[in-house]
Amino acid sequence: MSFTLQLGHSAPDFRLPATDGKTYTLADFKAAKMLVLFFTCNHCPFVVGSDEVTRQTAERFAGQGVRFVGINANSPRTYAEDSFAHMVERMKQQKFPWVYLHDATQDVARAYGALRTPHFYVFDAQRKLVYTGRGVDNPRDASKMKVNDLANALEDHLAGRPIRVPLTNPLGCNVKWDGQDPHWMPADACNLV
Repeated sequence: MSFTLQLGHSAPDFRLPATDGKTYTLADFKAAKMLVLFFTCNHCPFVVGSDEVTRQTAERFAGQGVRFVGINANSPRTYAEDSFAHMVERMKQQKFPWVYLHDATQDVARAYGALRTPHFYVFDAQRKLVYTGRGVDNPRDASKMKVNDLANALEDHLAGRPIRVPLTNPLGCNVKWDGQDPHWMPADACNLV
């Protein structure tokens, strides 16, 4: 079995605390026509470099019933900036249009097979995976972006078309697994395409 959740598979459930003081499960987003879950963090230059494009994409599709949920699973022992306190501070400053969840045990990251930050998972109304991979082709410097794969996937699915490219490799820093070297990845983690 592949490390990363496969296309067509159901979204694994979760119960995670958010920066807004609430705790969320998958069912809390049941009204969304599409759900974008993405593994992110506070420090990664690929996240920071593309956060505004992610914001624009979230805002563009919000009126069509698309919800965005960010999940930080990075160990704060690797980068202190990825702590929950820093997550709360970052959301206060940035006011991103998504719920920002903390996966302290990294169990949710394992269930989804998160490889990098950012790593996007797009689910349809039945919470089946229809797209996974990168948000854009140049997340570190979004000014050089040529393709927004995430927006294309949302646009295609909402229009009732097959998603033109349903699987891409996420581009970014690897997830910072607790107790491991900062560059460590699970043995069964591999490129998606």
